[in-house]
Amino acid sequence: MASISTRQYLLDRARRRFIPTINNIPGMGVLERQDLAHAWKQKVLAEPPAGSGLSPVIGNSGLPILGHTLGVFRGGPDFALQLYRRYGPVFYSAVPMLGSVNVLGPDATQVVLFNKNKDFSQAGWQPLIGPFFNRGLMLLDFDEHMNHRRIMQEAFTRTRLAGYIEHIDRVVTAAVADWPTNDARFLFNPAVKTLTLDIASMVFQGHEPGADDALVAKVNDAFTITTRAGGAIIRYPIPPFKWWRGLRARKFLENYYFERVTERRDAKATDMFSVLCHAEDDDGNTFSDEDVVNHMILLMMAAHETSTSATTTMAYNLAAHPQWQERCRDESARLGDGPLNIESLEKLESLDLVMNESMRMVAPLPFVMRQTVRDIAVLGYYLPAGTLVMAWPGMNHRLPELWSEPDKFDPERFAEPRAEHKKHRLAFAPFGAGAHKCIGMVFGQLEIKTIIHRLLRRYRLELPRPGYQPCWDYGGIPMPTDGMPIVLRPLGHSGDAAS
Repeated sequence: MASISTRQYLLDRARRRFIPTINNIPGMGVLERQDLAHAWKQKVLAEPPAGSGLSPVIGNSGLPILGHTLGVFRGGPDFALQLYRRYGPVFYSAVPMLGSVNVLGPDATQVVLFNKNKDFSQAGWQPLIGPFFNRGLMLLDFDEHMNHRRIMQEAFTRTRLAGYIEHIDRVVTAAVADWPTNDARFLFNPAVKTLTLDIASMVFQGHEPGADDALVAKVNDAFTITTRAGGAIIRYPIPPFKWWRGLRARKFLENYYFERVTERRDAKATDMFSVLCHAEDDDGNTFSDEDVVNHMILLMMAAHETSTSATTTMAYNLAAHPQWQERCRDESARLGDGPLNIESLEKLESLDLVMNESMRMVAPLPFVMRQTVRDIAVLGYYLPAGTLVMAWPGMNHRLPELWSEPDKFDPERFAEPRAEHKKHRLAFAPFGAGAHKCIGMVFGQLEIKTIIHRLLRRYRLELPRPGYQPCWDYGGIPMPTDGMPIVLRPLGHSGDAAS
């Protein structure tokens, strides 16, 4: 059983406290509240065409230089909800760095995500993450996106997923058995992040645990740096800041994958890297080397970041609500400790309810970016061509019009007959919706359920102290600012949780 180094723990605490971020710099909370409370001068995005009958989009610049950045990165969907209540479904955030129109509420979100008339382009992601995930599936549009997605779907068929589960379970079982127990210093979020990276390294890249650890660590570090770079405040390649580090990490990943593409095209392995090298659609179309590299970098990011966020939120909710933890453990006990497969994981229905409720409360992808490709109307508001649009599916998860007591943890809301998620097509969209709905959604759900199932078979999860609540950093995929301490109590040993 692993133990926690006091020195490493103290260094981690110091790093989280003293390395400047938008969440820990003194005074940021005061500025955030000032931004929301102040009556900023209103601005018009663009005057509608004469006789169109459309309304102009109104907004403001918020704080000098910072604009509304503090609210987005610190409050996330809660900040968007306050905008929605104050300004309505379409609001212009006129800031220097990332000026955009916030499209809020389920009806407006549906217009953007289902994109019936192809009015919205994925180019909206370009200013945020484009340099780090160039030409990944999430940044492609229309026919090109559809063609690439059709080829990539080969890696996510039910048969492929069934083969991945054995590898996922092997990595998970070994990892959670070695996590520190009975220690309130254990930080769940970085531990599960390491685990999901190890899973992605094995399933996506074919790296066996323990093989070439130094190289795998470099690759994993590069993914971590690349993923968080989109949340940089200084958005220029100036060393040693986050944007610059992200560009260097992206280059390292490109070199890593290009060096291995030819080798994988000649091999007949079952990891996702190899599958993408051989995948083709019904017409025989395949990916170029550049396509494979670009898709692998984005897939690796999505495969571990969103799963890490959702698993972390679930662990907290299970620790904070012991009755649900016991209900899920009872189902896991009926499943036992045998090998897992898709059919056995699908039997963990209470875990599905907890997973959905956890992602409702902290959506792994709370907002999405788009750009208008022509002059359009959204709910009667005029948006000119080239307008950046920020839609907030995660904000819809907070609406009392859709959810009873939305701030309350209540997994039963997803069960029949309540089924509150069915009140609107965009009431619940943690994986997005429309043509760009996450292609790896089922993979992620199976991975998360495997991790939690194995945890519940070994440990009782407890909060580090009564009433503990995490603070979330929304400067990217949501992560707890303190690492989320969770106490793992071994089951079935005298003096521990089961006694």
